Amino acid sequence: MARGDIDPDNLSQADISTEERDKLVAEMMRCMLFKIHQHPGVPVRREELTQLVTKNYRQRNLPAVVITQAQKKFASIFGYEMKELQRSRPSKSNNVRSSQQSMTDSKSYILKSMLPEELRTKLVENKETSHFLGLTFAVVGIVQLAGGKVLEDILWQYLRRLGLDEHDEKHPHFGNVKQAIETIIKQRYIQKDKVHGPEGDVIVYELAERALDEIVNGRLKESITQIVKQDIPKTEASEA
Repeated sequence: MARGDIDPDNLSQADISTEERDKLVAEMMRCMLFKIHQHPGVPVRREELTQLVTKNYRQRNLPAVVITQAQKKFASIFGYEMKELQRSRPSKSNNVRSSQQSMTDSKSYILKSMLPEELRTKLVENKETSHFLGLTFAVVGIVQLAGGKVLEDILWQYLRRLGLDEHDEKHPHFGNVKQAIETIIKQRYIQKDKVHGPEGDVIVYELAERALDEIVNGRLKESITQIVKQDIPKTEASEA
């Protein structure tokens, strides 16, 4: 073990007691809960969590130990998975210019209920936010069907077909529609990048790490398949 590394089962090597560790874990859990409450659905950056440890401790691996313990306690006490997200890289291109590029390798965390989907839908999910979840699903679906990347103009063309206009600031469910899309970006379902093309700069939307999650991706593909199956009989009937 390299100097400065910490064995999670032998904290005496780090001159930190179990009480100190538990205090750090509790502080990190409070930070997660506060951030999630303050900005629902927006991942908490790893840097924000590790600063809670590094402001008073210099042991290199101690933040990872505290995060691991916080994950275990969220699961055992609250029934939440403190899920780590790895920020997606923009598509490889020498012409991509985005502030996100400097953070492509940064990690963040969200809290996900560990209840089975049926119980989670019935007992946990907030029905008041169901419209926004539907919007998120629609946007991710459009980007998914476009091959994982779509031009901004094309995205808005499809959203206008759903009755959503980028200039609408008083939508009955979403308020400012453009701000709603920005919230989906902050929640890391999609990411926005500026690309320099032959006709100038264009905005491109791509799937981000939460949309690439195996469960979310699987549910999306299943729903798209069901929609296609429902449309096939109608098409055949119209051709008959």
